[in-house]
Amino acid sequence: MTDMTDAELREARTALADLVERFARTEIAPHVTEWDAAGEFPRALYRRAAELGLLGMGYPEEFGGTPAPHALRMVMWRALCRFGTSGGVQASLLSHNIGLPPVAALASDAVKREVVPPVLAGEKIAALAITEPGGGSDVAAVHTTARREGDEYVVDGEKIFITSGMRADWITVAVRTGEIDAPTLPAAHGALALPAAEPPESAPFRAVQARAGEPGAAALSPEGAATTLGRPGGGGGVKGAGGISLLLVPGDSKGLSRTRLDKMGWLCSDTAQLRFDGVRVPARYLLGAEGAGFKAIMGNFNGERFGIAAGALGFAEACYDEALAWAQQRKTFGQALVGHQVIRHKLVDMQQHIRATAAWLEQLAARADAGDTGADWVGEVAALKNQATQTLQFCADAGVQILGGMGYMRGTVCERIYREAKVITIGGGTEEIMKELAARQWGIV
Repeated sequence: MTDMTDAELREARTALADLVERFARTEIAPHVTEWDAAGEFPRALYRRAAELGLLGMGYPEEFGGTPAPHALRMVMWRALCRFGTSGGVQASLLSHNIGLPPVAALASDAVKREVVPPVLAGEKIAALAITEPGGGSDVAAVHTTARREGDEYVVDGEKIFITSGMRADWITVAVRTGEIDAPTLPAAHGALALPAAEPPESAPFRAVQARAGEPGAAALSPEGAATTLGRPGGGGGVKGAGGISLLLVPGDSKGLSRTRLDKMGWLCSDTAQLRFDGVRVPARYLLGAEGAGFKAIMGNFNGERFGIAAGALGFAEACYDEALAWAQQRKTFGQALVGHQVIRHKLVDMQQHIRATAAWLEQLAARADAGDTGADWVGEVAALKNQATQTLQFCADAGVQILGGMGYMRGTVCERIYREAKVITIGGGTEEIMKELAARQWGIV
């Protein structure tokens, strides 16, 4: 499926877009408000998406997947977001696309056969756990440890902001297996170390601690709570990228506890804090070699950021679709809103952002499919992520403004996406980190 003529690729893109649109319009969009209120969506949706081949796109056929070029995968992400109109559904339904690639690339054949097919079939859920209470963008500062004891690793530590964290059956976890000192990350990664800070004694801080102390919840340290609120905490110094490994942890492991986190948006996507207390993991679940996890994590980020960019574009289009439909039917001062120049110009501005982002996305997809991922690739993908998420923010804001009071009401697409837009300027690498990556790769510094 990856060796297509241009005509075959166009036909496949059209067919895929139609398939995903029908699936999203009939099986996702009508239920999103209800799922947001419930705080989750049915696990059956994974199976349905798998039946249509959506979960397996880009994975080997031997494991139940369908090899597909970026030009096809981005069509799926974009259409799912445009017509499903829910970041929460998209984030959890496709969380395997950040949790599973390291398994498919680095696990033993036996582990691949054990793990990958059930996930692609929608029977199991996969997640990725990198971020910790003491640090987010500074990946080299991972403090969760995994010490080898015979044929097992013993894992201790915490992870936070983990998508699908509450019900994941397999969790790809960044752990520290070595103590190689490194004062900063390699310049090419452009990461920023945050200074340690004392957690504030504030009402929001105490509220986060209280929620973490509810029955069945894992304890949240003061440092962790401070970071939950977006403030640096914990810290303890950078120990170095060379000591990081990736370990696949079964979701039913003894000693693994999970705390659900409340969010501004993505309400139907479960997001969790994970705590590992002496969790014993068979050594066969080590992904790749010990100490080689940092490179794998960085490579995984590129795929995640490309998917985020395609999804952000789809959400921007969803806002435009609703704003245009509203402007065409809503009447003020004796004419439809679209009859007013100021509204027409807002819609043109939205299209301008959307079309520019779509062109850049297509260009990078073509480069990736041609194998043209040279020295500037990381910076290009990072900058595309910023472009796409800024387009999303612009269109969500313009959409709410065009809808007026209705745009502030729960149940409208623009209102939901407006709340959800901010998270993807942070997840997968913050806007500031993306700019640093681009600046370094483009020779600005």
